[in-house]
Amino acid sequence: MATILRDWSYRYQWLYDGISRLAALSVGGEARFRQLALQGLTIHSDSQVLDLCCGSGQTTEFLVKTSQNVTGLDASPKSLQRARLNVPEASYIEAFAEKMPFADNLFDVVHTSVALHEMQPQQLRKIINEVYRVLKPGGVFTLVDFHAPTNPIFWPGVSVFLLLFETETAWELLKTDLVELLAKTGFKASKSTLYAGGSLQVIQANK
Repeated sequence: MATILRDWSYRYQWLYDGISRLAALSVGGEARFRQLALQGLTIHSDSQVLDLCCGSGQTTEFLVKTSQNVTGLDASPKSLQRARLNVPEASYIEAFAEKMPFADNLFDVVHTSVALHEMQPQQLRKIINEVYRVLKPGGVFTLVDFHAPTNPIFWPGVSVFLLLFETETAWELLKTDLVELLAKTGFKASKSTLYAGGSLQVIQANK
């Protein structure tokens, strides 16, 4: 069970940003962290891009530099209010990720950054199914999230972070094979890359 620090991190933007920057140092800083899952992708100015669970727009800020058609989706009105102020170039939708108000085969790219660990297993499956639905054939789903460290040195730091700022769903994700889950949904050519001693996973999966 997470401590009160979790609640504070969502209530106070400065605290959330500080935690994000600190955690991102393990991969070379926040700018590199926000673009890890986008490496190697070809995103055109007219590509339809969805920033799923966009939060306050930290990754949206990078996506709008590559496409003029970026949509941020989040269930939190407060986060969306911040995102609109931080990144006005994107459009925003308030909705749940497991029931997106979009037509089938709409997006070229769907991206989500450290959000899936917030979901219960049943929610996670629904979200992946929804991502598959709204992606165009040939579209790409990119994500970055926690992973069980492959280097034992990273376990203490990850454990303390999850205890302070996360809930049981984050621990559950550490036991989940996302590549296998994506394949069962219909995604092909899923590519997984590990960073920070294996504690962070980046996946690109094609519809």
